Amino acid sequence: MREFVVRIVLAGTLCCLVSPALYAQSDADKIYKTNCVLCHSADGSGGSPTGKALHAKDLRSDEVQKQSDTALSEVITKGRGKMPAFGAKIKADDVTKLVAYIRALPNKK
Repeated sequence: MREFVVRIVLAGTLCCLVSPALYAQSDADKIYKTNCVLCHSADGSGGSPTGKALHAKDLRSDEVQKQSDTALSEVITKGRGKMPAFGAKIKADDVTKLVAYIRALPNKK
């Protein structure tokens, strides 16, 4: 019985430690799906019909990935070309999460 209780306590502790990381990922995923997928596609390629029509950037490309975090944040916040500004819609902390999400897109190819 004691071993069972120890395992339950350890499992609960692990859940508490892992959960914030999972929430952070799901937050960025949710932000991306809500605001970016229409043009940039789920995979970041820009291959959606809307993305093709607007010539949306492939977020996985070297051109995008070579930009600094600050530059990407600025594009998200202020917009550029046909991309609208999201500064009034997405909080600064969430923009940071979104930049990290964009950085991970090439690994999801």
